Amino acid sequence: MLTALASDADRQDAIKQGGAVFAFTLKNAAGETESWNLDLKKEGKVSKGLGEKPTVTLALSDKDFGELAAGKANAQRLFMSGKLKIKGDVMKANKMEPILKKAQSKAKL
Repeated sequence: MLTALASDADRQDAIKQGGAVFAFTLKNAAGETESWNLDLKKEGKVSKGLGEKPTVTLALSDKDFGELAAGKANAQRLFMSGKLKIKGDVMKANKMEPILKKAQSKAKL
């Protein structure tokens, strides 16, 4: 995702669409967790940790996040099935999926 938004124009567009700091807490199969944040409020960059005052925090398994980022899973379905927990501004969480979709279309895998 980070390399897909590498151009300044794409980054500015994502900041305009997102307007928030998205934090992700991912859990692997062994039960270990790690957090990252995506600043779409100012810089449009990813960093390790929850960041300073995330607007919304999404907690899910690393497998489900991979499927969500690849467009193989739907955030609303993950949420309704209890696989995605959201803390903070739920309305901002809805803005994440279109940004991921745009990054998918530009990603070179």
